Amino acid sequence: MSESILKNCQISCFADEIDVSVDKQIALLRELGITWVEFRSGDGKSIADYTLEEAAALKKKLDENGIGVSAIGSPIGKIGIEEDFEPHFEKFKHIAKLAEILGTRYIRMFSFFIPQDREAEDFRDEVLKRLRCLKEYAAEKNLVLLHENEKGIYGDSAQRCLDLMQELYGDHFKCTFDFANFVQCKQETLPAYDMLKPYISYVHVKDARFESGEVVPGGEGDGHLAEIFEKLDQAGFEGFLSLEPHLADFAGLNNLENNAAKRGRSDQEAAFCQAYAALEGLLNCD
Repeated sequence: MSESILKNCQISCFADEIDVSVDKQIALLRELGITWVEFRSGDGKSIADYTLEEAAALKKKLDENGIGVSAIGSPIGKIGIEEDFEPHFEKFKHIAKLAEILGTRYIRMFSFFIPQDREAEDFRDEVLKRLRCLKEYAAEKNLVLLHENEKGIYGDSAQRCLDLMQELYGDHFKCTFDFANFVQCKQETLPAYDMLKPYISYVHVKDARFESGEVVPGGEGDGHLAEIFEKLDQAGFEGFLSLEPHLADFAGLNNLENNAAKRGRSDQEAAFCQAYAALEGLLNCD
């Protein structure tokens, strides 16, 4: 017999990897029985570009289909650290309004791209200044910022993620753990998990291989998903596991990664189902 782990977790996902159409996203989510989405884009628009009226219409459609929004998959903090912060902060305030309309307190975000020819530590003070500004506004609105480790930003390594958590962690600033992004930064995930364990409130499910950086279904790469899922289970983790397949080419991929490598697959729905089946396999241990 198989025994499930992380039974008290909810599975969410980036449904824009299914199709650009929100209706087609919903159709497959219903078929698979997934009732949460980390909304990043739909119908050709990034969530940050949705109007308040469009967000309300989206919320109504999701509600009618029994789907909740686990988090806003926002692009906040995904600009260069030397770029003007003020217009980006205005975008964040708009996203905060969208979060309220969509019924979630969680906003996924990042800690700013560092120039490739500079050391990340050179920008630590500016990164913290900006993140504190975002956190203070989140606190005013009773929102939670979920910092995701991402390639090329200040918080791309476990050590710098820990630095951010030691400075900012609290009710309104927490950690999203992304396996594949750590692997692609040549960061071993097991020590990263041990370092960040007290701060992890949300998990992105995707895997990758150290040698090539290729994203693969969960459990087929070097992210140690099975081992870390066991550790999360033992620790009583009850947050969201958000599936982010990245197995096929999809609209918006180039906006998510600098110089994004083509996956060479156009079968988005099949790729999403493959990633979901891999996640189910990891959660149902022999």
